[in-house]
Amino acid sequence: MTSALRDWLDKPRADRGIRLAADDGTWEYRDYPSLASAARRTAQTLIEEGVRPGDVVCVVLPTDFTCIETYFGVWAAGATVCLITPPLFQDGDDYVAHVAAILRQAAPRLTLASEGLEDLTGRALAAAGIEAGPVRPRQAEVEADVREVGELALLQFTSGSSGEPRGVMVTWDNLESNCELIARSAGFEDGQEVASWLPLYHDMGLIGCFLTPISLQTDLRLMRPDQFIRDPARWIRCFATARHTAAPPFAYAYTARRVKPEQLEGVDLSNWQTAIIGAEPIDPHALEIFAQLVEPFGFSRHAFKPAFGMAETTLLVTMDAVPRDPLAVRPDPESLSFGSPVKILDSHTLGPDSLGAKAGWVVGTGTPEADVPVTIVDDDGNELPPGHLGEIVVGGPSVCPGYYAGAQAKSTRFIDGRVFTGDAGFFHEDQLFVLGRMGDSLKVRGRSVYVEDLEARLAEITKLGKGRIVMASVPGAGTKGVALFAETGEAAWEADVREFLRRRLGGDVEVTIVVGTGLIQRTSSGKPRRRYMWERLKSGLMDGARIVGSDPE
Repeated sequence: MTSALRDWLDKPRADRGIRLAADDGTWEYRDYPSLASAARRTAQTLIEEGVRPGDVVCVVLPTDFTCIETYFGVWAAGATVCLITPPLFQDGDDYVAHVAAILRQAAPRLTLASEGLEDLTGRALAAAGIEAGPVRPRQAEVEADVREVGELALLQFTSGSSGEPRGVMVTWDNLESNCELIARSAGFEDGQEVASWLPLYHDMGLIGCFLTPISLQTDLRLMRPDQFIRDPARWIRCFATARHTAAPPFAYAYTARRVKPEQLEGVDLSNWQTAIIGAEPIDPHALEIFAQLVEPFGFSRHAFKPAFGMAETTLLVTMDAVPRDPLAVRPDPESLSFGSPVKILDSHTLGPDSLGAKAGWVVGTGTPEADVPVTIVDDDGNELPPGHLGEIVVGGPSVCPGYYAGAQAKSTRFIDGRVFTGDAGFFHEDQLFVLGRMGDSLKVRGRSVYVEDLEARLAEITKLGKGRIVMASVPGAGTKGVALFAETGEAAWEADVREFLRRRLGGDVEVTIVVGTGLIQRTSSGKPRRRYMWERLKSGLMDGARIVGSDPE
């Protein structure tokens, strides 16, 4: 079996390549012929290590040219890539446990790690019961011929927001189909540059902003996530030449807060064609404040492309491919009952009306393409008419065959070639609107209340900001409860928060409020690990946490 995604390794274009951001503000450039040669020399060393087509090779490397060359070296050797995130915010023990859980399932033939990550990777291998230690990437003197491949292009591990990570099996056919869908939906044309700071171990960064542009041999600018955090204006300045990018909503809000107009002086953004938004609920207010920052430099709100996707469908499901301002709606929370029509209280296209539109607003993610059928079903799996709330179900050639090594998920299921996503949503004006994970909702008086919606409102009440408030549903025998984790030392807002939650959830719901620093645990893709946080609190492992007050009887 061969794959068009690897064709460039045999026919690299000398006039295009990849630019990596250096920490001194410059860019380091390598053209595709030099990258292809390095990948094939890396493949030769892997073959000498005993890697065969279809084997899994785990890669623990930071975003640099060695990572790029190693990734495609694994593919040139015919093997399956499993990229594992370097440590971000986890402490060493948590990171080792997370990586060990991946390694146990992946059972790799070989694990590659950079010098600075060898120790942690070695500990993870030992914890996973794998005797062989990590190997540093290297290149042979000679280039290997590009080998035939097995069925799987990559193992894409979910980030573990609701338990242990699970490896999604992505076939070559899945990947080719989804890369084609991404390029088509984004309106990509030959020669257009892509820029990204997203990590390569997460599906949006790996497939949307790395594999798709490289398979098309376009120019690509890559920053590391920490470089974006330090200097978000550098990302924006890329679009003097780049046309396409993708990022989660927080990145646009963060950029609007951090970047001053004078930092963009002289930059022409009029050719910026696509700014894809996905990976978490989309806040219209965040998009509007970003648009107001960059609009004077030629940016058009039409460039915003809200999207929905998930690892189990390779990546993309829907993207608003029509050149128009995104549509935001505010559903009536009292109407959010599975299988029932959603009542829309208010709606507007992105613009000045979006300022202040935070809690309760949902942004449309476009109309499904014919080859990616999307349906909304009730609790019994029956298809619902447009406008009704239910579970989002996805079909088509991007749907992966399942989880690796027999792993199972609680909410996401693979049934008869379709993915029952575990996400709740509805259609309105032919667009898909996604409310959030069904597992992150509470049943209150027969209807679903989504914790992302509550968090946005509580962020306003406490004035802490959205990233410092996380809610979790608390399991209990015969009781209903929620826990609110707030990264702060004080809780002068406690009474206001309890009153708000009493009105929204009812007086019979027990509320636990926890304050402290460093409370909020996130997955590698930035999603809160709600259940994990509650379990740590109950086990006494959440250092510095303090429970505030108590619910009145």
